[in-house]
Amino acid sequence: MTMKVGAHVSISGSRVSSDDETPPYDDIRNAVHRQRAFGGNCGQIFTTSPQVWAQPEISDEAAEGFQDETEEQLEGPWVIHSAYLVNLCTPKDDLRRKSKESMQAELDAAAQLGIPYVNVHLGAHTGAGVEGGLDNAASLIDELEVPDDVQILIESDAGSGTKLGGEFEHLAGIIDRTETDIGICIDTAHTLVAGNDLTTPEAVDETVQRFDDEVGLEYLEYIHLNDSKHDVGTHKDEHAHIGEGYIGEDGMKAIVNHPDLRDLPFALETPTEDGRGFEWNIQKVKELREE
Repeated sequence: MTMKVGAHVSISGSRVSSDDETPPYDDIRNAVHRQRAFGGNCGQIFTTSPQVWAQPEISDEAAEGFQDETEEQLEGPWVIHSAYLVNLCTPKDDLRRKSKESMQAELDAAAQLGIPYVNVHLGAHTGAGVEGGLDNAASLIDELEVPDDVQILIESDAGSGTKLGGEFEHLAGIIDRTETDIGICIDTAHTLVAGNDLTTPEAVDETVQRFDDEVGLEYLEYIHLNDSKHDVGTHKDEHAHIGEGYIGEDGMKAIVNHPDLRDLPFALETPTEDGRGFEWNIQKVKELREE
């Protein structure tokens, strides 16, 4: 099976095309071209700016083109990352309403684009407590109208402050509480700094087994493959180039070759710094892969 690996790419700016006769225009199809340019065959996008409350604006023509180009040029699957402002756990009515509206818009965009996943963080309970926060998140999810062939993925978190999702128990808790068919996206950097060792093959085996025991590997649908600039249990969320952070080459190699993980899609959110970006990191992942 072909390894599914790609990056979080931008859709913004003028239409990117290898056809010189194509006029420039803003288009979500930019993501497909950029993914191929980086050497990826699946990946992640924002449909709008993640820093503001905004609704996706995607024409039917662009959506159809995006699906056609994805099918022709990529292995897939794509995942949409929700806005950073979304907080499923909040006890605040106004923030809950805005979070629900934003999530519904992303789910509808995913259906329009033929994207099977919308990824979201649980958010912070801000005083409601762990149980209260998980209850809030589950009830909000169950109020959403999830289109057919689209699934919500809850992303693991670094676990700072009152944010939930840093512990596997939180991920299991939201699955147990909701009536919606949700999945999980594990971020390797978040998982490490939340207190789970991923630095050696033995540590990866142990962490994967613990995830299976507490959550269930059947719920794991996607992996954000990132190295970390901070060590185990620090709860500091800052990504590093693949193999050059605290997870290191041994840990990364064990992750991308692990029998329970290797066939899942990997999306990189690695930095662009030191003259290296997504292309370098995707190539590094491919070099670590054993066929």
